[in-house]
Amino acid sequence: MQSDNQSAPVSKRMLWAGFVVSALPVLALFASGAMKFTKPPSLAEGFANLGWDESLTLALGLLEISCAIVYVIPCTAVLGAILLTGYLGGETSAHVRIHDQFVAPIILGVLVWGGLWVLDARLRALLPLRI
Repeated sequence: MQSDNQSAPVSKRMLWAGFVVSALPVLALFASGAMKFTKPPSLAEGFANLGWDESLTLALGLLEISCAIVYVIPCTAVLGAILLTGYLGGETSAHVRIHDQFVAPIILGVLVWGGLWVLDARLRALLPLRI
């Protein structure tokens, strides 16, 4: 018998779909975080456009990668999704403030929760999709 704390098994098709949908934002966040460590000239220009000091790159890169790691670990995935929602919400806000393109962080946030929704039966029970 399965306890309430465990997720119900999902089909292989749903499992793969969840992994793919979850992997897309994780790869993007890892790439973005790694770019903050290398500090290419385009990053300095982007930070200047946002009005941010370039000294924030390391801290933001660590934060971004840390949140993505928390999201990838199955037992902390919901916490990771919440942390990434905050991070991506801040990114969206920063771009909206300067009238810049802000769709990408919104799409990443939807993919974060979409992948988790597919993989976790408890989340599907909490937020049922009614078609």
